[in-house]
Amino acid sequence: MSGWPRIYYKLLNLPLSILVKSKSIPADPAPELGLDTSRPIMYVLPYNSKADLLTLRAQCLAHDLPDPLEPLEIDGTLLPRYVFIHGGPRVFTYYTPKEESIKLFHDYLDLHRSNPNLDVQMVPVSVMFGRAPGREKGEVNPPLRMLNGVQKFFAVLWLGRDSFVRFSPSVSLRRMADEHGTDKTIAQKLARVARMHFARQRLAAVGPRLPARQDLFNKLLASRAIAKAVEDEARSKKISHEKAQQNAIALMEEIAANFSYEMIRLTDRILGFTWNRLYQGINVHNAERVRQLAHDGHELVYVPCHRSHMDYLLLSYVLYHQGLVPPHIAAGINLNFWPAGPIFRRLGAFFIRRTFKGNKLYSTVFREYLGELFSRGYSVEYFVEGGRSRTGRLLDPKTGTLSMTIQAMLRGGTRPITLIPIYIGYEHVMEVGTYAKELRGATKEKESLPQMLRGLSKLRNLGQGYVNFGEPMPLMTYLNQHVPDWRESIDPIEAVRPAWLTPTVNNIAADLMVRINNAGAANAMNLCCTALLASRQRSLTREQLTEQLNCYLDLMRKRTLLHGLYRSFSQRQRAYRSRAANEQV
Repeated sequence: MSGWPRIYYKLLNLPLSILVKSKSIPADPAPELGLDTSRPIMYVLPYNSKADLLTLRAQCLAHDLPDPLEPLEIDGTLLPRYVFIHGGPRVFTYYTPKEESIKLFHDYLDLHRSNPNLDVQMVPVSVMFGRAPGREKGEVNPPLRMLNGVQKFFAVLWLGRDSFVRFSPSVSLRRMADEHGTDKTIAQKLARVARMHFARQRLAAVGPRLPARQDLFNKLLASRAIAKAVEDEARSKKISHEKAQQNAIALMEEIAANFSYEMIRLTDRILGFTWNRLYQGINVHNAERVRQLAHDGHELVYVPCHRSHMDYLLLSYVLYHQGLVPPHIAAGINLNFWPAGPIFRRLGAFFIRRTFKGNKLYSTVFREYLGELFSRGYSVEYFVEGGRSRTGRLLDPKTGTLSMTIQAMLRGGTRPITLIPIYIGYEHVMEVGTYAKELRGATKEKESLPQMLRGLSKLRNLGQGYVNFGEPMPLMTYLNQHVPDWRESIDPIEAVRPAWLTPTVNNIAADLMVRINNAGAANAMNLCCTALLASRQRSLTREQLTEQLNCYLDLMRKRTLLHGLYRSFSQRQRAYRSRAANEQV
C-alpha cells in the first residue's frame, strides 16, 4: 500500500488509536485457532467499514498476524488481503456500490485451480462496537446493523472502549476448491455461508432482544399454567380473582430480572479495576468450545460450583470478555436487599426462594418464567449445589432448578439445551473468615448492606482465580441415550412430570458434579495445604515441601496424560461404531 491510501489510513488511524481500545477473542488467535502464519492468510469481515478494518489491523499487528492492509501477491497477482461481505449502507441511500466479495472469492478460488500447492487460510473476523441487544418494541433494525459513516462515527465515539475483535477458525480455500470446485456458484455459496456465520456470531455475542417488563408479565399471566394457578389461589384462599392475579404479579416482580446493557458496561469497568487490585490473574480454560456451542445455536445453561458471592460477578465478567452474552442468573432471595438486589437484577439476576413447598402459585410462576427465558433464547446460570460450600468440597446437588430445565425442554423448544459444568476456584476465598466462624458453630449472618461494606473493606490480595469450563452435556443427546422414548412426554401446554424424570435428573446432577470436579484447578495454595496437612507434625522443611510438591505435580501430569489417552481411545471407538452402523444401514 502506497501513496494516498497510506496517508488516508494514517490520518484515520490517529483518532481511532485514542478512541478505540479493543479486545481480541481469543486472546492469542494464531495458536488457539491453529493459524499457520507461513501460509497465506486473508480476512473476511461482515461490513464495509474502515474503522473495523483499522481496528482489525491493530489486533493483527499486536499478535504477529499479517497486516490486512498489505495485499497478497500470488503467482504475480496482487489481491486484497481482506474481503467485506456487505458493501454497507451510505448516508445517501440512493448510492449503493456493487458488492465485491463474490468477485474476490472467485479470484482466490481461481488461483487455487491453477496452483495445486496454494492453500489460502480464510479467517472470518467480527469487529463489534457495543453489544446492546435492544428492546422488542424499540428500533426496527437490530443494534448491530450495518452503519453508515455518520452512525459509525458516533458508535466509535461512544463505544470505542467497549469493542472486541472476534477471530473465528480458518477455512481452507484449498479444501473448498478440491471438494466443491472453483466456479462462480461456489464463490456465491461461500459468501452466503459467511453471512450466516456472522449472523450467528452476532446473536451469540448480543443475544435476543429484551422484552418490556410489563409485556413479559402480561404474557406470563396469559399462560394456561399460571391462569389455572391463579384460579386455584383464589379458590383456596377465598379471595377475588383480581387479588389472586395481583399476588401473581407481585411474585413476578420479586423473581424477574431487569437486564440492562448500560449496567453491564458500567459494572465491567468497575470489575476490571477490582480484579486487577484483588487478584494476580484470572485464568480461563476451555472457553472456545463454549463459544462454538453458542455460535451453533445451543441454549446454554451454565452450571458452576459455588464457593463465594464473587462467583456471580466473576463468571458474567469472564463470559462478557469471551464475546458471549452474560446469562440470566438464579440468585438466592437473601441477596435481594438494597442496593445489591436492584444492581444484581439489572445484571441479569432473577431471585429464587430456598423452598417452593406449600406455595403452588410461586412454583408455577417461577417455572413459567424459567421456561420463558429458555423459549426466548436467553442463556441461564444456576448453582446446582444450591448454596456456597464452606469447606471447598462439592456439596450434594439440589435438583429443583435442573428438573425445571428438563421440564422446559419437554415443552417442545426448538433450540437444543446444553449444560455447561464450570469449576470456579480461588487461592483465597474472600468469605473465608465468615466460613471459619460458621464451621465453629456461629449462626450465619443475614446478608445486608453493612455486612457487604465490612466484607469489601477487608478485601486484600486474593491470589489467582480460576474459571474452567468442563465437558458440556447436551441434554438431547443424554436423553436419547438414557431415555429413548422421552419425546413421548412432550407437551407444549402443560408442565409434565413423567415417571422417568426424577431418577434421570438425579443421574444428570451426579454426572454434572463429576464433570465440575474433573475441571478443577490445582493451585499453589491447595497443593501446599495438602502437603502440610498430610505431614505428621503439620510442618515441613523447604526441601521436604518442594519434594512433596514435585511428587504431586508428577502424579497429576501422569493422570492428565492417561485421561487424554482414554478420551482419545473413547472418541475413536465411538467413531468406529458409528461407521460400522452406517455401513450396516
